Amino acid sequence: MKLNLRHGAAVAGLLSTFLLTGCAGNQTPPLYHWDGYQQQVYEHFKHETGPQEQIAELEASLQKARSADRSPPPGFHAHLGMLYAEIGKADQVRQQFETEKALFPESAAYMDFLMRNVAE
Repeated sequence: MKLNLRHGAAVAGLLSTFLLTGCAGNQTPPLYHWDGYQQQVYEHFKHETGPQEQIAELEASLQKARSADRSPPPGFHAHLGMLYAEIGKADQVRQQFETEKALFPESAAYMDFLMRNVAE
């Protein structure tokens, strides 16, 4: 039995279509609950909203993440801590930085550095 090149290409095309279709149905949910976090960081650096409004939005986003049993992305608690530092809530700053360290141990050195600078 001989297969010609055109027939082989058609079979390969069909096979790849079936494989891609099968993979498309198994989409895993995102690892983190982003819910506007990127937009908040962007607005922070553009000074479009004040720290109080950003804190309120990030805290609301954190509640949504918890209710969906999802984790906030890396940097979320660090950013929230920096916002608390802007309004002078040192206890909240430390709590957020400690949470960031616990969730993302690779951030420990940086969080420790920030906590030393906030304490001064």
